[in-house]
Amino acid sequence: MSVQRRVRVGGLEIGNELPFTLIAGPCQLESRQHALEMSHALSELAGKLGIGLIYKTSFDKANRTSIKGERGLGMAKSLPIMAEVRETYGCPVLTDVHEPDQCAIVAEAVDVLQIPAFLCRQTDLLVAAAKTGRAVNVKKGQFLAPWDMKNVVAKLVESGNENVLVTERGASFGYNTLVSDMRALPIMAAQTGFPVVFDATHSVQQPGGQGTSSGGQREFVPILARAALSIGVAAVFMETHQDPDHAPSDGPNMVPLKEMPALLETLLAFDRLAKANPVSIG
Repeated sequence: MSVQRRVRVGGLEIGNELPFTLIAGPCQLESRQHALEMSHALSELAGKLGIGLIYKTSFDKANRTSIKGERGLGMAKSLPIMAEVRETYGCPVLTDVHEPDQCAIVAEAVDVLQIPAFLCRQTDLLVAAAKTGRAVNVKKGQFLAPWDMKNVVAKLVESGNENVLVTERGASFGYNTLVSDMRALPIMAAQTGFPVVFDATHSVQQPGGQGTSSGGQREFVPILARAALSIGVAAVFMETHQDPDHAPSDGPNMVPLKEMPALLETLLAFDRLAKANPVSIG
């Protein structure tokens, strides 16, 4: 088993054996007002519960099912808002990058660059993200085995960056369906040595399941999140929205904001149990 490393993001220390960090926010950045309202609500909630928070949002949803799908405000309008969220509430911010030439620019406004699952093997993108010096969260492609992530991580480490997170977000299981293999969590921890994140909301996504948009089964988010935290992970990733049924993207798999307090209190209990009784594989 690899030596288990810890990653610093802002004032947070993230590790597989430490209390879990929450990565949460809406699917895309909809407006300055919405971003400030959501980040305020999540910062207040995380602070009350004693959970470290990384606020997530996206300036461009570049892989929408339909060409007519709303993609977001774009990089130029979004980055100042992300920087404002970070400065106003003191929480680190995470966002996706899609092209190598975006990385250095985006790194000036956020703390974590996220590599989307579909792009997780794109060497030029990984190298560019690594060279910014920011933490990099790589989502495991739905088409990859968990042990394949060691090669992805090696691209980042050999480019000079050891602030790496790896995220499990489900594997393709036939058409329009994902399944979460919980074995992937300890496998990625053992084989990469880096903190493992479980994406509880994209794991219940039904890609392209509504014809021109993706569907989802948000009722299963708490179940999968409990399962992941009972194994022991460094962080849980959950998209949330005050009105997910009217969100511009990924509404069917986002957690309603009003349900987050009770869900997080439950997840804290599972996390404490797991961290007091750690499991690992060779």
